[in-house]
Amino acid sequence: MYSGDAVSISSMTAQEPTGPVLDIDRLPPPDLLAEDKPEEACGVFGVYTVRHEAAKLAYFGLFALQHRGQESAGIATFQGDKVHVHKDMGLVTQVFDEQILEQLPGSIAVGHTRYSTTGSSRVVNAQPVIVETRLGTLALAHNGNLVNTAILREQVLAHNWSLETTTDSEVIAYAIAQEISTGKDWLDSAIAACQTCEGAFSLVIGTPEGVMGVRDPHGIRPLVLGILTSADSPGNPQYVLASETCGLDIIGAEYLRDVEPGELVWITKEGLASFHWSQRPEPKLCVFEMIYFARPDSQMHGESLYSYRLRLGEYLAKESPVEADIVIAVPDSGIPAAIGFSQLSGIPYAEGLIKNRYVGRTFIQPTQAMRELGIKMKLNPLRDVLEGKRVVIVDDSIVRGTTSHKIVKALRDAGAAEVHMRVSSPPVTHPCFYGIDTDNQDQLIAATKSVQEIADKIGVDSLAFLRHDSMLEAAQDSDSHFCSACFSGNYPITIPESLRASKLMLEEAVSS
Repeated sequence: MYSGDAVSISSMTAQEPTGPVLDIDRLPPPDLLAEDKPEEACGVFGVYTVRHEAAKLAYFGLFALQHRGQESAGIATFQGDKVHVHKDMGLVTQVFDEQILEQLPGSIAVGHTRYSTTGSSRVVNAQPVIVETRLGTLALAHNGNLVNTAILREQVLAHNWSLETTTDSEVIAYAIAQEISTGKDWLDSAIAACQTCEGAFSLVIGTPEGVMGVRDPHGIRPLVLGILTSADSPGNPQYVLASETCGLDIIGAEYLRDVEPGELVWITKEGLASFHWSQRPEPKLCVFEMIYFARPDSQMHGESLYSYRLRLGEYLAKESPVEADIVIAVPDSGIPAAIGFSQLSGIPYAEGLIKNRYVGRTFIQPTQAMRELGIKMKLNPLRDVLEGKRVVIVDDSIVRGTTSHKIVKALRDAGAAEVHMRVSSPPVTHPCFYGIDTDNQDQLIAATKSVQEIADKIGVDSLAFLRHDSMLEAAQDSDSHFCSACFSGNYPITIPESLRASKLMLEEAVSS
């Protein structure tokens, strides 16, 4: 059962605003606020401790994972059979404070920070998803996207479960609850439910007995396992689950390993147990995690992503050299590749754009005059660095090209003599169905235009993208495989025709 305090907190945060605040679901996305980047779905975190401060650990874990979702945040804790939950729209630091965390006691916690890919931007869709089952309450946090949600939703509704949200995450939670209602235990129910799911899912599931971490058979979205030792109870290891290793670092947890594709780890008072529930796991980690999404200080494949992104820049300099005076980056995600480009090419690296890191979601619409300033609300060029210079600007990706055009214009307005753009990934030609919010295919600039046409559109003197094989070769891990469907159109998990038609506009037009 929910504790009274936690319910009162949740109900308070779920109330609609009473003042003159614009509803985000009705707020038109002005160009200067729109990100010309694919948006990651979310970050998940779970902890099983011997102390009753799981909520505070989850808070700091989510704080480290904030880059994975800035829309909503939530934490559920288990104190025996009692469940305490608090979730709301906003950044982690906006949703939680000391007083709220004190009202989330327990030694088990599940946390989530979200950017919606399925389900609208409303507090009802904030996670963790909370579901009552025969065995007690379940709290589920999900990173990814299912491709068979419609079928699973029909199956859940057929068993008279009442769905309250529009997310695929709730469908997974109720699928587990349905398996529990047939007499299965927590473990068997979770495995049975996961075997019906198709798509990308990294899950952290809290129960009164312990915490589970689950990855889909392709491991498209990341999930890592860590251990947190305590000086006052060294014989009782505490386990942590997080989307990235930076979520472990912030609380002093030691990275043990990745949760493997098709694996479920079950953490209880007996310790850690592992179950491989998929007979045919085939690793296909999203390569965009490597290029852009994950924090550069997170570890993947035995090294920091900073090192990988540095190599991307080196490969880019080899493939697409250019005569220039300085190399600059689109901050912050383009910085490591720009440094790599500079180091290999011998062209000095400089800061040519200063980023306002405090610009986030806002309910205050800019004036038309401010709107015309465009990119300067987020990026401001340094005239004394750029004026009269031949500039190479390095970015990690181009999706629609709208932001790239504004950046190039700002550089020229600041006096740049030439602007050459180099991109440390291949052209994005296909939408993602596995947990990244991307445009429909006809909105992706590289799906409709050649490289030269893109260069003309964004106003650069030259443009080059990294080759697909170089992107994979730079990973330096021949035993691993990646999903690069957004660059190639080769989807590792079959996409239902109805879902394909909703985003693959150009493909459907050609086939018809």
